[in-house]
Amino acid sequence: MAAGTPSAESGSPLGLIAGVLLCVGVAVLALGLGRLEAQLTGRAWIEPLVIALLMGAAARTLWGLPRIVRPGVEFSARTVLEVAIVLLGASLSSAALAAVGPGLILGVFAVVLAALIAGYAIGRALGLSRSVSILVASGNAICGNSAIAAVAPVIGAKPEEVSVSIGFTAALSLALVLLLPLIAALLGLSQAAGGALAGLTVYAVPQVLAAAAPMGAAALDLGTLVKLVRVLALGPLCVALALMAGAGRRNEPGARLRLDRLVPWFILGFLAMAGLRSAGLIPAAWLGPLDEAAGLLTLVAMAALGLSTDLRVVARSGPSVAAAVALSLAALLLLGLGLIWLLRL
Repeated sequence: MAAGTPSAESGSPLGLIAGVLLCVGVAVLALGLGRLEAQLTGRAWIEPLVIALLMGAAARTLWGLPRIVRPGVEFSARTVLEVAIVLLGASLSSAALAAVGPGLILGVFAVVLAALIAGYAIGRALGLSRSVSILVASGNAICGNSAIAAVAPVIGAKPEEVSVSIGFTAALSLALVLLLPLIAALLGLSQAAGGALAGLTVYAVPQVLAAAAPMGAAALDLGTLVKLVRVLALGPLCVALALMAGAGRRNEPGARLRLDRLVPWFILGFLAMAGLRSAGLIPAAWLGPLDEAAGLLTLVAMAALGLSTDLRVVARSGPSVAAAVALSLAALLLLGLGLIWLLRL
């Protein structure tokens, strides 16, 4: 069980079912609002994941969380999320690596590593906790919500820490999506360079497409490939964090070395799914449904995390987190521009 999540009550299965249904209800409502937003404005400015998180947190803050539904909410925030992370591995393949080329691949991983270090250092310098610093750095450096959701159970982050990290990362990443075409134009970047910059800095594939589309077809293609390579860093990051946490536990009195504590099962599952996809053992017809299932399960988990979050706790740390996200995102942007200059894109 992740540290900081509410303890499961020893209630009946009815309580578990009630909590899961509550999370599903919030997720369905968020999905509907997201689609309505897209129909009215032509674009989903606020993703359903963020809507579900905010709706759940608002409900928890205003009305609290009844004891009977807590086991189901905890199950959705933990187990449902872990299953979603496993399914997410099917979206990755070695073909993405081959299409980009070795120089850019190494450069992308170097940028991710440097952004992780810089983001963590910025967070700690601003007085954020170790967990929030890691979450913000991971979200900006790799893939936003998905990275934060994957890293959170590995480091035992509290629901409030996850919520505030996702909220501010999503908001500032959206601003970056809107600004990137202007930045590329002001700097005179080529389509390839602009696409690479979008893939290096924007955290979700749909948002990479939105940022790169105004720059041209070449920007779209390269931006998507670079983004997929960036996502490949998620597995190694989670494994590294799990190993670091496991090393710390081994120093505790009475601690025993166990594989499931060193590397959580869902990270092994994530890597296994990526391996199966790369080996061509997952039928192409399954990829779409698996990706959709991962998205829906993550939506339910975000609703659960919201229902576990008291916004009054989030508000107390908001300004510092916002500053950390903005500064680490600026560092990522500079690192991306540096890579583009080195590779002469």
